[in-house]
Amino acid sequence: VQLVEFGGGSVQAGDSLRLSCTASGRSFVSYAMGWFRQVPGKEREFVAGINWSGGSTHYADSVKGRFTISRDFAKYTVYLQMNSLKSEDTAVYYCAADQGGLLDSTTVEYWGRGTRVTVSS
Repeated sequence: VQLVEFGGGSVQAGDSLRLSCTASGRSFVSYAMGWFRQVPGKEREFVAGINWSGGSTHYADSVKGRFTISRDFAKYTVYLQMNSLKSEDTAVYYCAADQGGLLDSTTVEYWGRGTRVTVSS
């Protein structure tokens, strides 16, 4: 599975961005998909995840109510809609695929290369 992220950029606090992650190489239908983020000097942290069927989602407390994860099986794509962005959301965002479904950074099998999001206050 190859994962490629799109949609990062520089925005102002309060703005919105939508990240997308397109998978190729093999079917990702059976994989839980997620988004993580990382800033320099810190560990990669979980942001949002969606299970293999798309019927269950979960979020880090820091983004609940502002971010929404979804997946489009026909387009082999996972999205992260980010609203009401804050300066602390600034990070490199990584797409992840985990067939086991845990979406823990130690169990993720495939990572994208990341897309940078910068939020200015």
